[in-house]
Amino acid sequence: MAEAGRRSPGVRARTTLAAVAVVAAALLVGGVALVLLLRASLVDGLEQSAETRASALADQADAGTLPEGQEGEEDDPEDADDLDDEVWQVLDASGSVLASSQAMTAPLPAEDAASVRLPGGEAAYVVATEETDDGGTVVVALSREEVDDSTAALVPLLAVGLPVLLALVAGVTWLTTGRALAPVERIRAEVEGITGDRLDRRVPEPASRDEVHRLALTMNAMLERLQRSRERQQQFVADASHELRSPIASLRQTAEVERAHPGALGEGELAEAVLEESTRMQRLVEQLLLLTRADEGRVVATPRDVDVDDLALAEARRVRRTGLTVDTTGVAPGRVRGDVVALGQVTRNLVDNAARHAASQVALSVRETDASVELVVADDGPGVPPGDRERVFERFVRLDDARTRDAGGSGLGLAIVAEVVRAHGGTVAVGAGVLGGASFVVRLPAS
Repeated sequence: MAEAGRRSPGVRARTTLAAVAVVAAALLVGGVALVLLLRASLVDGLEQSAETRASALADQADAGTLPEGQEGEEDDPEDADDLDDEVWQVLDASGSVLASSQAMTAPLPAEDAASVRLPGGEAAYVVATEETDDGGTVVVALSREEVDDSTAALVPLLAVGLPVLLALVAGVTWLTTGRALAPVERIRAEVEGITGDRLDRRVPEPASRDEVHRLALTMNAMLERLQRSRERQQQFVADASHELRSPIASLRQTAEVERAHPGALGEGELAEAVLEESTRMQRLVEQLLLLTRADEGRVVATPRDVDVDDLALAEARRVRRTGLTVDTTGVAPGRVRGDVVALGQVTRNLVDNAARHAASQVALSVRETDASVELVVADDGPGVPPGDRERVFERFVRLDDARTRDAGGSGLGLAIVAEVVRAHGGTVAVGAGVLGGASFVVRLPAS
């Protein structure tokens, strides 16, 4: 449990540690490479100097103008234990020492070498050789003491400079990351204070056009959607409560009248009132449940092939029984993929809406194109004003409130049409129809 509850380092600390680790690794590799390259460069220069000196001594030996030094090899010379930084010897063909820069206990090695320890030398030597015209050899040895001293002097500088540089990197990264995360912290603090009752608040948007700015824009857009959703839910609940209150109040009023004045209502009038209002409530509850399914994305739970023309013809037969003239000459085959119950509700709602507003005639048509199926429901009623053609699909909207209520409408029919059609990937719109009234056009992807 202690392990689970332990807090991990923050982004600021992790970023700083990562930057320090990367820079430390790079500096370590760079420092080692610098020391090795410096040593190699100094040794290479020393080798060239030794070769140049050996060549010059060989020329002098051939000319018989060697610089002053020790002739031959001395036994146990007094200064043999303290070699100079530069020593040389001239050897004959047999390897005997003919001349030397100073007394030495043994001849120098007669071959090139980058690092040789010589008796009496404090440091290693670089050895270079050159042959003379008489078959002898000139050997020059240069001490590597200065190379070692230069390399040794660089190591402490790196040992002190690299930690200082790492500390500087850590400080700059810590400050820079802190400044970069400051807007995020302000966003977090603002979001922490936002509750369901304060969805009108918004997070601060930094001036920089970077990822944090886009995060703030996304957060504010999300809060805007949540606010609209909450307002919509509150309005939905209020409207649903209002709609349910009306039939319940009617039922209660009828029951109270019958109880207070037995026999005041005609025979069967109470039962008829109860049946009418309960049917109205049932229709409203069913519509609310369908809208809930649409909001949750469960309208097309089990899609299958649906013949829209069959749905249109079935609704035409039903409405004809009310005495309206229904024109179905424009109905042609059209098949879509979707939920047959939900699409049936769409067709019924559109036909019921047309029947409520029609003067005497309703026209249905269905046609299929290469990509979509189009269902058109038109009437010869007053139509929908252009300013209300978007609002008519909102929930509980009535353009003629009194008439719609008397006809049993709840203001949810067209909202259900819009939600179900949208869930099926289609569109719905209203305009002026060929009969002079409203014309509702639904377009759905063809099966």
